[in-house]
Amino acid sequence: MASGSSEKSRPSMFWPLAAVAVPLISLLAKLHVIHPEKLPVRGPFVLAPNHYSEFDPLVVALAVWKLGRLPRFMAKESLFKVPVLGWVLHKTGMVPVARSSSRTAAADTIKQSRALVAAGRGVIVYPEGSLTRDPELWPMRGKSGAVRLAMAGDIPLIPMAQWGTQEIMGRYEKGLSLWPLRKPVTLIIGDPVDISDLVGKEHDQAAVTIATERLMTAITELLEQLRSEKAPATRWNPHDHGQRETGRLDS
Repeated sequence: MASGSSEKSRPSMFWPLAAVAVPLISLLAKLHVIHPEKLPVRGPFVLAPNHYSEFDPLVVALAVWKLGRLPRFMAKESLFKVPVLGWVLHKTGMVPVARSSSRTAAADTIKQSRALVAAGRGVIVYPEGSLTRDPELWPMRGKSGAVRLAMAGDIPLIPMAQWGTQEIMGRYEKGLSLWPLRKPVTLIIGDPVDISDLVGKEHDQAAVTIATERLMTAITELLEQLRSEKAPATRWNPHDHGQRETGRLDS
C-alpha cells in the first residue's frame, strides 16, 4: 500500500508513535485494503468507518498510515484534559469534539471544518459514535458528527468498512486473541458520499438526517461486499431495544 502524499514524510509526533505501534499492530493483523486509491492523496477528508471492536481504530489508523496520510481521529473533548494523553492528542492534531448538540458545539464543528480545509488534513470519525449494538455486527444507526463536519467545510466524506478485526478482539472483550498471529483483516474504501446538494446546511436537521442516512447506507453496502451477505433491512437502533449507548463520540 503506497501513496503519493508527502504528509507522512514530514517530521511529526507520529514518527515515534508509529515506530512502536506499526510493528505491534502488524504482528496481530495482516491488512488488505481494497480500493486504496479512493483515499485522497492530499487535501482534507472525513473518513467514516464502521465500528465493532475496541481494536479496530488501530487497524484503521495503520491502513491510513500505510496509505501515506496521518491518522487523526475525532476524540472526546475530555481526553484532551488528561495529563500526557492530552498533550499527545494536541501534538498529533487530533480533533476534539464536544459531547453536546448545543449551538457552541455546532460552532466548534464549523471552526474545526475550516481548520481541516486550511491545513489540508484528514480526520477519521466513527459515525455510529460507539461500538455497534447490532447482534450481527452490522452498522447501527448513525449520528451527525461526520456529516456535519463534511457539510460545513465541503470536505470529501469517504465511507470505509472493515471486517476481520473481531477475530483479534471481539466486541466488548477486554483481551486480545494473540494466536495465530497476523490474522487477516480486510478494509474497503468507497467513493465519496454525494452530499453536494446539502453543503452548508449543517444546521438543518432534515438535511443532516438525509446526509447521515446516505453515509450509513454507503458503509453498510461496503460491509456487505466484505461479508458476502446482505445486511438486515432495518438498521439497528439501540433505543428501540432499551439499550444505552456508551462511549459516544458525537450526537
